[in-house]
Amino acid sequence: MLTATTRCETPNAGKYLAQLCKHFAHLEVTHGDGHGQCRFSCGTATMNAGLEGLDITVEAADTGALTETKQVIESHLVRFAFRENLQPLAWRD
Repeated sequence: MLTATTRCETPNAGKYLAQLCKHFAHLEVTHGDGHGQCRFSCGTATMNAGLEGLDITVEAADTGALTETKQVIESHLVRFAFRENLQPLAWRD
């Protein structure tokens, strides 16, 4: 299993975590107490919201699936946080 991590610095981490989990509710999603997990066909995203940011870990079986999972989470997060003008996330594989 391949893994990548990133952090989105934002005071609205809890709000964006809730929005992501709600948006992907048609998938296998768990959410509560500043923690959420979404299982996609390409991989899994685990998110933890703190006061100053959202920590995200994605896991997938291969490089292509890892890239797809990162893109799904990042594109939706950027869309939800449009008022903050977020920069691309710095992923660490």
